[in-house]
Amino acid sequence: MIGPSQIRQGTHPKRDLGWWIRAITLAAVSIFTVVVTFVIYHAEPILKNRVVATLSARFHGLVQLSDFHVSVRNGFQVAGAGLKIFGPGEPNPQQPAVQPLIAVGEFRFGTDILNLLHTPMRIRRVYLKGLELNIPPREKRPGGFRGGKIKIYVDEFNCDQARLVIHTLRPGKLPIDFEIRSLRMKEIGPGQPLLFSATLVNPKPVGTIQSTGFFGPWQADDPRSSPVKGEYSFTNADLSTINGISGILSSTGAYAGTLGNIVVDGVTDTPDFQISISGHPVPLHTDFHAVVDGTSGDTYLEPVKAKILHSSLVAKGSVLRVKDPNGHRVVLEVAVRPARIDDLLKLGVRTDPPIMTGAAELQTKFDLSPGKAQVSGRLRLAGTFHIVGAHFSNDKIQGKVDALSMRSQGRPKEAKDGMPNDVLSQMNGTFRLSDGMLSFPQLHFEIPGTKVDMTGNYGLDGNEFDFHGKARMDARLSHMVTGWKSVLLKPVDPFFSKNGAGTEVPVKVTGTKSEPHFGLDFGHKSKSD
Repeated sequence: MIGPSQIRQGTHPKRDLGWWIRAITLAAVSIFTVVVTFVIYHAEPILKNRVVATLSARFHGLVQLSDFHVSVRNGFQVAGAGLKIFGPGEPNPQQPAVQPLIAVGEFRFGTDILNLLHTPMRIRRVYLKGLELNIPPREKRPGGFRGGKIKIYVDEFNCDQARLVIHTLRPGKLPIDFEIRSLRMKEIGPGQPLLFSATLVNPKPVGTIQSTGFFGPWQADDPRSSPVKGEYSFTNADLSTINGISGILSSTGAYAGTLGNIVVDGVTDTPDFQISISGHPVPLHTDFHAVVDGTSGDTYLEPVKAKILHSSLVAKGSVLRVKDPNGHRVVLEVAVRPARIDDLLKLGVRTDPPIMTGAAELQTKFDLSPGKAQVSGRLRLAGTFHIVGAHFSNDKIQGKVDALSMRSQGRPKEAKDGMPNDVLSQMNGTFRLSDGMLSFPQLHFEIPGTKVDMTGNYGLDGNEFDFHGKARMDARLSHMVTGWKSVLLKPVDPFFSKNGAGTEVPVKVTGTKSEPHFGLDFGHKSKSD
């Protein structure tokens, strides 16, 4: 207010008003400068306390932060290192054996100065490097977790070099370890899941997985129940990093559920899939429905449908992480139908071309243990098979089959003259595969005029045939040869006849893929003898 004395002295009111405005402005700026200086001076402990209090309230555990710095040279910038967050009810974290629930190597973020005056304060983006998440076994997770008051909200996390380790107390089980090359997480609303984009490194087969989706809200009492949903792509995965196989695999799919029960539907394509012992690349396509326990790494296939060349198979079973030896054990029930025996032989046997062609059906238990040995040495099979319309690709073998069929039907002259007949064979039986050797406890072989029941072994490298059994022919022994041999054999026909008709003799198939030998086997004693 302007007084009368000022008017009497001739002071101009407008000039005095301007002076007051300048004075007030100057005072305000001075006060603001003092406040800002005070805030900047105290920002470091204020922010550090808020960070520690927020994380302690969120995880209900002790928080350690070794380095924390505030800079105002390029805006209000915060940087820190050595952050460790321990879970609820953890014992003394100074003990070396106690791992933090979350550890961060480095972090940084920026904010406005005035943001310090708000509670809770909001930070747009936080950058992390060297994030490690350690999920303790369920048995060691205390219940009754309740989050406290949150003093800082973060809209987005950008993280490089992250690692997720999920521990277990189950005997013989290893912790599951995920290496995450980069991770982006964005909050979409209070109490809502995080929107994420991640790049993961898959150890075996070596490859990169890209995944986007939603995760959370995080369930601290039981991480297994934390929701997850998303899509993935897995490209250029080198299968040769798994001992015994090779090929370049690609896969895409979608998943949903909880961390402990993730349902995955996807496809894989490997145009050059190869088992080392065979050396034959074949195209492999699969469609699969699986349930994954993200906290143990165990996978349950329900089912996998695969296509190999012209053959189809359906497999159900599990892929379980084991500790000794370290790796995954694959246990499956496999049904192969419709199929071609030549496709299956090309996949698993080095012989080229496959020893036979024909339609096939197969049922087997498949057990592949982890280890450094070749797949052929670690794979166990046990099952049954049925082959119809089989034709041997080896002319020597097929020629002997043709001749046997004609002789056993009482047509020895045609067999002697080598008249083409191209007989198709039928086979069925039981088999076991162990240590690279295929054994047949029961093997029934049938062609027109002959039925053979044998047991024996076949090396997957094609270098060993060793089969023994009995052959039953429709014709008598003397009717299977010509000339003087027929006359000489007539007296012995009764000794080799079965129920007064036909012929029954012991036979063998030995040798190798290039030099098979068929013959009578009077010197071999079977287990039933």
